[in-house]
Amino acid sequence: MANKERLRELRKNTIINKDSKKQETELDKALNEVVCYLEDRFAKRITLIHKKQWLLRDIINELRPYFPDTDLHCHSEKTNMKPDGGILTIKSSMDSTLTCPILISEVKRQGTNDSREKEGQSKQAKGNAIERLGKNLIGFRTILLRESIFPFVCFGYGCDFEEGSSTLDKVSTMAMFGKLNKTYLHNEEDGRFNRGSFYFRAEEWTADEMFDIMKDIAERSVLYYFSKYREDYFTGSSD
Repeated sequence: MANKERLRELRKNTIINKDSKKQETELDKALNEVVCYLEDRFAKRITLIHKKQWLLRDIINELRPYFPDTDLHCHSEKTNMKPDGGILTIKSSMDSTLTCPILISEVKRQGTNDSREKEGQSKQAKGNAIERLGKNLIGFRTILLRESIFPFVCFGYGCDFEEGSSTLDKVSTMAMFGKLNKTYLHNEEDGRFNRGSFYFRAEEWTADEMFDIMKDIAERSVLYYFSKYREDYFTGSSD
């Protein structure tokens, strides 16, 4: 189902600013390569599904069986979370209601003072791309409370993330004070630290760089689900 043409079709109508569009295209390239790698690595053992968005109502419905005594609520039937790279999942052949994410990816650009300085313009206050990331991060962390992994990765670039910038500590806070530019897939401290992975620097990320990181997260996530639910939970057989 999920191949290069399909993913390209899913992403083609995204509206983003000019500078970010180049980087998001690099994210798309990396995601396409991850899909191709997984289809070869796990041939006929998994069915990949790429979702552009995740409705809050669907997230709540998936959480309720795991947390029956917890209040869960959203206000609109249409509210959703839409990460830049979408949500890559594997399909269960035994439970059509269960979403098994193996890769949730975002890319954020923040900082224009380097280009403004070249143009002789005064500096502006640092941007808020990171603050906008927070809502999705909380939502995805919550839905993955039922698992022992958090296959989330965000690539950030721009002069606001240069070495020594105080903005990096905002990212570290979102990473639950984990190290940046390091992959955290499996939860730590009995699940209380479901950090995710945050790769941030001043320079743009290339598709090849993102592919290596995303492939590692997605591949190990598939193996996690195989270990927890058994492989036949996804193939429909024990072969």
